[in-house]
Amino acid sequence: MAAGSASETVENLVIVGSGPAGYTAAIYAARANLQPLLITGFQRGGIPGGQLMTTTDVENFPGFPDGVLGPDLMDLMRAQAVRWGTHLLEADADEIDLSQRPFRIKADGRTLLTHALVIATGASANRLGLPSEERFWSSGISACAICDGATPQFRNAELAVVGGGDSACEEAVYLTKYGSHVHQIVRSEQLRASAAMADRVRANPAITLHWNSEVVDVSGNGWMESLTLRDRSTGDQASLAAKGLFYAIGHTPNTDLLKEQLSLDAKGYVITEPGRPETSIEGVFAAGDVADAEWRQGITAAGSGCKAALAAERWLTHQDLAQRVQRRSVDPAKAEMPVNVAVTTEETYAPDAPWQKGSYALRKLYHDSSRPLLVIYTSPSCGPCHVLQPQLKRVITELEGRAQAVVIDIEADQDIAEQAGVNGTPTVQLFHRKSMVEQWRGVKQRSTFKSAIEALLEPA
Repeated sequence: MAAGSASETVENLVIVGSGPAGYTAAIYAARANLQPLLITGFQRGGIPGGQLMTTTDVENFPGFPDGVLGPDLMDLMRAQAVRWGTHLLEADADEIDLSQRPFRIKADGRTLLTHALVIATGASANRLGLPSEERFWSSGISACAICDGATPQFRNAELAVVGGGDSACEEAVYLTKYGSHVHQIVRSEQLRASAAMADRVRANPAITLHWNSEVVDVSGNGWMESLTLRDRSTGDQASLAAKGLFYAIGHTPNTDLLKEQLSLDAKGYVITEPGRPETSIEGVFAAGDVADAEWRQGITAAGSGCKAALAAERWLTHQDLAQRVQRRSVDPAKAEMPVNVAVTTEETYAPDAPWQKGSYALRKLYHDSSRPLLVIYTSPSCGPCHVLQPQLKRVITELEGRAQAVVIDIEADQDIAEQAGVNGTPTVQLFHRKSMVEQWRGVKQRSTFKSAIEALLEPA
């Protein structure tokens, strides 16, 4: 951290975004003793960890011959960045001001100053904009099959995926684990996916490809029951029974905070120097999907994050702005990795334990505990769940035993999830004295959960 005036500090480097590009940039900058600050993001432009948080097996990232779950890969990158000295700010960047130096970033209710900036904000999944889209969003329509596919409503049901790229093919194959059949709706006459993914789809008897087709709308009674397809060649329309519709139709770069500040192309992607991370403003670098409209791969994003960090280090050094940290030890301590909580059994159940897992603990705490109880519904491949659970653990820890939490894996405890009406993960329910007080779906700010629990607590 570099010193500014007596009343303020100026960061060497701030990285905005926590996908493969952002974490790789952080690793390189931290190893260069720049002690970067990384703003992970939270709700703006998707979730921390980027697109790999909504991916199951990543089979093309070097070093993992048997593949690796996308959320697990991002956990590894995060741990590596932190190990080398990256400071994480788990919040959204609300405003970026590039009109003055040092640059100014508003996040988490304060203003951060930095000499150099890496933009790694990625891209967000597109929507179709169907007439009934909002009505059936989270009631049949989803932009994340990996997050929501395991929910009870989709089991043994006809499902549909829109898209012809790698993501669409991956989601179609994934959904065959749960649905009775998957319809993949493709606007053209061929798949844009890699040969390996396309072959996997064509070879799967549980997937039907609908060529030259587009979704007109969906319908149902409370929950989606069917969709209307239009043949793009003839204009003919037909109804297709389906209880789920999953979008995999591309992304839009998250550059809304940069408009009229950085040079962007017609689609909103950050323009950089050919083959390099430099942007139209000196000291500002871009990496990952926010500047890549073509390749959009985890490995290319990571590579661009490396370039951005090295370029930022060189620029800071050339400008005589870099303030290097002095390490106490040449080698940092081992990285702290997330530890999976074991399922609670009759033998391991503890009535006062703040954080437990499984149906046994839920039944016991629901009936016996007088404290507020958070029930967190997750699935193993749910990226947003990886983001939310550490935040909820912090909430429970900060409340110092005045509240408890139970994690329910909806794949292991399908009946409980169905009884609870869970239609996507993560879903969090707050109970107090056997009554459900509130329910949240998706990733929310930590303060949202804490304030709701505190409202139920007796005055100290």
